[in-house]
Parts: sequence; structure tokens; C-alpha cells
Amino acid sequence: MTPNQNDERVHILGIRHHGPGSARAVSTVLAELDPEIVLIEGPPELDAVAPLAMAAGMRPPVAGLVYAVDAPATASFYPMAVFSPEWVALRWALEHGRDVRFLDLPANVALVLEDEEDPDAEPPMDPIRTLATAAGFDDAERWWEDAVELRYHGMDVFQAVLDAMRTLREGHIPDLRTRRREAAMRRVLRVALRSGAQRIAVVCGAWHAPVLVPSEFPTQTADAQLLKGLRTTKVAATWVPWTSTRLARMSGYGAGIESPGWYHHLFTAPDEVVSRWLVRVAHLLRREQHDVSPASVIEAVRLAHTLAALRNRPHPGLPEVLESCQAVLCGGSDVPMRLVARKLLVGDILGRVPRETPMVPLAMDLAATRKRLRLKQSAAEQQLDLDLRTETNLARSKLLHRLLLLDVRWGEPADTSRGKGTFRESWTLEWTPELEVALIEASGYGTTIESAATAVVAARTADADIAGLSMLVETTLTADLPTALGGVLAALDERAARQHDTTRLMAAVEPMARVRRYGNVRRADTEVVQRVLTGIITRIAIGLPAACTALDDEAAAELRELVDGVQRGIGLLDQPELRDVWHSALRSIADRPTVPGLISGRAVRLLLDAGLIDVADAGARLSRQLSRAADATQAAGWLDGFLSGEAALLVHEPELLEIVDEWATGVGAELFDHLLPLLRRTFAEFSATERRDIGLRVRRIDRGEGASGVRADDSTLDHHRASLVVPRILELLR
Repeated sequence: MTPNQNDERVHILGIRHHGPGSARAVSTVLAELDPEIVLIEGPPELDAVAPLAMAAGMRPPVAGLVYAVDAPATASFYPMAVFSPEWVALRWALEHGRDVRFLDLPANVALVLEDEEDPDAEPPMDPIRTLATAAGFDDAERWWEDAVELRYHGMDVFQAVLDAMRTLREGHIPDLRTRRREAAMRRVLRVALRSGAQRIAVVCGAWHAPVLVPSEFPTQTADAQLLKGLRTTKVAATWVPWTSTRLARMSGYGAGIESPGWYHHLFTAPDEVVSRWLVRVAHLLRREQHDVSPASVIEAVRLAHTLAALRNRPHPGLPEVLESCQAVLCGGSDVPMRLVARKLLVGDILGRVPRETPMVPLAMDLAATRKRLRLKQSAAEQQLDLDLRTETNLARSKLLHRLLLLDVRWGEPADTSRGKGTFRESWTLEWTPELEVALIEASGYGTTIESAATAVVAARTADADIAGLSMLVETTLTADLPTALGGVLAALDERAARQHDTTRLMAAVEPMARVRRYGNVRRADTEVVQRVLTGIITRIAIGLPAACTALDDEAAAELRELVDGVQRGIGLLDQPELRDVWHSALRSIADRPTVPGLISGRAVRLLLDAGLIDVADAGARLSRQLSRAADATQAAGWLDGFLSGEAALLVHEPELLEIVDEWATGVGAELFDHLLPLLRRTFAEFSATERRDIGLRVRRIDRGEGASGVRADDSTLDHHRASLVVPRILELLR
């Protein structure tokens, strides 16, 4: 049947990974040949889990996963879809009771194999692009689709591929890793030949096909020399779910394809490929409220075939189908086409593996917990809103927070600031294949999610500083790890007592205040947090004046952020005694000349907001700081600290605005250019409406009306008539 391969026992089926045309041809040829042994490109470690491909519950896309037992992050995936030739060959062999094995460099070598300098190797070649160029195509994908994917031939196409690749490889020396891989493939094939089998089918990447022809084998000694002395590591193999997105080349997967959804359709559609695809597009667009009629679908089919004929293509390919779809079904717009690309060309399919698939205990615990909490794994982004007052949602929140500790980022916390309240959490869930490896990595910490997360917290506690420990307290509380929480708090208390750096203590206040304020939402006892927090705030109040001296601009800006953080933390606590301690510290730095203006100005603003000084006092301080005798740079920093936050202070307190305006207009031109970026940054934080109101009031000042809009010498105001409306206004404002 294949005279050019010489040994008629071996039939080389050179395929393209994830090629539906190749998969159809493999299915046809295997049915004709009925081989006794089927060899498939892939690490031999997958032999142990190959039978699971026939198990109930196995649904592609899936991937063989081989990982180093001692370093699970060192791993390789071997994805397979319904339309992958390797999957078709594997399923055929298992269905017919044939011997099926994988041939490639063993993963226990490949995972730790370091690339060596290879002076004999030539630059890597893209064989498909080279053949496409030789055929006069500037698009390699289109050539392969025309030549293979849209032509469902039998063994003839594999013989043609073999001949083409043999020609391309003449005189070409591949890199050392590739030569070692091919030597390992031949080693497996030699073993199969010695078994006495009369028909052996080898399904491999087209590039490797010529070197697997027995008559062209190098000596066994030469292959053994290539594989001699290579370092190995202990590995394990399993199957994991894969996604259609990860099959796409845009995901970074080396053997990826442009449109896995289209290839899936090419392989599974029994007939009328173009018509069936455009009907699917029409269904999708209708669900999204786009008006698509049956007549327009018929017209799109006709246009696709016409375009194929004009371009001398055997059948309409994806470019023709997409062009007709956009022109007819989408009215020429590319907006609906983005939906088609996301939902149909790529898709969000998540495969499934059977229960009996080997799993680490941690993955088994997650699967059981996920099932109990009715959390569905999906390759598409899902929004999950949780009301923590219900037992199920609280348990879901704990699980997702524990997974974050394990760096298994199935869920990412979403923005909860818009009207959610403290009992609400929002998450964005998306399951990706890489999370399977993350679970394996995390399994070194424990056999259950809770025990592993507790161990992670203990490990982080040993190395964390004060700020890190305070964040860890909050994280541990939300993950509901009471054993770990005690250890973190003990470490925090002990290190805070020995900590003399006030800034590190300040960084700990806000997260710990959140724990104290919202701990009751999670039904946690936070009394010990209160004790530690009280001690930290007391130490901050004592050390703050010294921490505010001898600071450059960058250090002052960082300390100002810490001051705001402490203020936010104090604001979360309904504890007057701690508030008084903090305000006392602010008073101590408000007028101290050695404190940078950015910080002292901020202290005055916070005291004003707390009602501890009045507007007149604040105005007097502002006037002194912005006087002509004061340093302009220091004054600008003071103004930045005083004004940042909200603009209501300038809008509703005209005397303060007049002081600022007088200072800004009195600064010299050269110095003003230096101060302008700082002032612009200060006012840029205000909303557009606030900036407009300030501008209108400044214009009134320029007209001599004052910021309030009333001229100082205006005697036409009738105070009696104005007082008549005051009661009504007060009534409306109640």
C-alpha cells in the first residue's frame, strides 16, 4: 500500500496537530488498515492513563498532564480536542481493543532537559509555510486548509505529506532536542516492530514522518548515543480539562490554531458545512437581538460559494465564510463579528475528565467541596454575587479566599463598592487549565483546602513584617482559618512590641481595623485583634512626631499616604478613646515647623474635618502658610495636603478660597512655573463639577464680588426680604 515506506508493516500518518481534515483521514485509514498497534506522538508516561479516554465522563477538550512530582510547576500539557488526529487515533484503538502507545522523548527527561549549544543545527523551519510559499500561497493557513483540511482523502494524502516533508528535510539538520525526540520515537517503534505485529500505524506530526520510516532509520547505536546520560526526574501523569480558548494560538499554546470552534465544526458537521455554520451564526445573532432572516442566511451561503469559486478554492474556507457573514448577516459591521469570533470561532468550551482520573488529594477535596457548594467550573467568565448572611454563600466565600491563599486563582474579587454593603461580595470566576497545575503545586501544603491554606499562612507568618502580618490577619479571617489566625496575631503582637519604625506600624492599622469592624459579618471573634490594634495606635501616637522629621519629598508623600490609611482605619472604629489618641498625634504635628508641609497641611485638614478646629482657625493657619514670607515650595506642599480629598471645602468656605487665590496670584512667574505641576495634581483630583464651581467663584473674586458672589460694598441687599425665605428653605432642607 505504501511502497515508498519500504517496510509495509509500518504506516506513517503525518498529521497536523488539531487538524480536522487530518483527523478524518486518520479515522478513514485506521478503519482500512485495522492495525494491531497504534503509536501516537506523545510522552510514553501517558500510556498509563490512556485507557481513561474511553471512560464515561471524559469529554474533550482535555489534556494529558505530566508533571515533576518534586516540582509540580515543572509540567507539560498535551491538549487534545474532538478534532485532534491523536484523539481520534486513541479512541479508535481503545474501541477496537488494539494496543496503543505513545512515542516521544519521555517526560521524565524532557521536563529537565536543558537546551545545549548545537553548532550543527540549522534555524528552525516552518514546513507548512515553506510548502505554501512553494505552491504560490502567501497564507500558510489557507494553503493547508485547501490542501488537507477541506480534502478528506485516505492514505494518499499521508503519502503526499511524507514525500513533501522528506524533500524539505533533505540536507536540513534539526536542533539537538528535536533529534533526541526523534531518536526516542524510533526506540518505541523498534520495540513495536519486534513484537511481531504485521500492521503498525504511527500518528505523528508531519515534520517527523520521514525519520520514522524504518528503512531510513539511523543505527540503533546512533540513537542510543543521543539519549545516553540524560538527567531524569520522577514524574506523574493524569488527564485534566482543557478549554477551547487554550487551543487557540492567541493563548500562547505552541501548536494552537486560529479558530478551534471552526475546526470543531469542520470535523463534526456531517454535510453542508457552510450552511450549518451560517445557521449557527444566525441563531447566535438572534439571541443577541440582531435581526437575521432565513433569506439572508441563504444569501450568505451563496456568497461564500461564489467567493470560493472566484478565488479558485475547492470549497469555501473560513475567510469566505466570515466575509459573507459580515457582509450579509451583520450588515457590514464588525461589531457583531466580534461576538461571532468570541462565541463561535473560539468558544468557551471546558472539557471534563472522569471521576476515576488520578488526582492529588487536594484536587479531590476541591471537587467534593465545589459539588457540595454547587459551584460550577466554566471556561467562560462568571459573575458570582454572595450574600454572606447565608450559610452557603459564606462557605463559598471561605473556599474562594482559601484558594487565593494557595495561589489557585479560580475567583478574583470584583468591585464591591457600589451599593453592596458589608454583607456582600462579588467574584469573577474563570477556570483555566493552569489551575490544575496550581492545585498540584499547592498539594505540598496539605491534603485538604483548609489544611493547606493553614499551612501557607503559617509559612508566610514566619517571614512577614508588621504590614504583611496585618494584611495576613485580614486574609486569614476572610478565609476562616481560626488555627492560623491565632498564630498570626501572636506574631503580630510580638513584633509590634519590638518594632520601633512608626511607619511600619501605621501600615498595619487599616487592614486590622477592617478585621475588627467587619469580623462580625463572618462570625469571627476579633477581641484579640482589638488588643493588638490598641497597642499599635498608642505606639504610633508617640512616635509620629519623630517619624515626620528630616523627610525628602518622596518620603513625605509616602508618610502622607500612611496618615490617610490610619485615618481611614480609625474612621472604621466607633472607639472615641482611640480617636482621641490619634487626634492628639495629629495636633502634635499640625504646627511643627520641622514637619513637611504636605503632612502638616494634611493634619490640619483632618482636624478640621473632625471638628477639632473651626474654619476661622484653619483659615488663619492657611494664611500663615501661604504668606509671602513663607517658602513657596513648602506652602504648595501644605496646600496639597490641606486640599486633597474633596473640593467642598473651597466651594462652601469662600474665605479659604480667597486666601488660596491671593497666594496663587501673588507667586512670582518663575516660581509659579515650578509649582504648577503640584497645583495641577492637587486640583485634578476634584471632579469636573467641583472644578467648574471653583472656577466660577474665582471669577467672582476677580470681579470684586468675593467668592460668595456678593460685592463687599453692595448696599442694595434687602436683608428683611431675604430673611422671609429662610424658614421655607430650612423646611425644604429637613
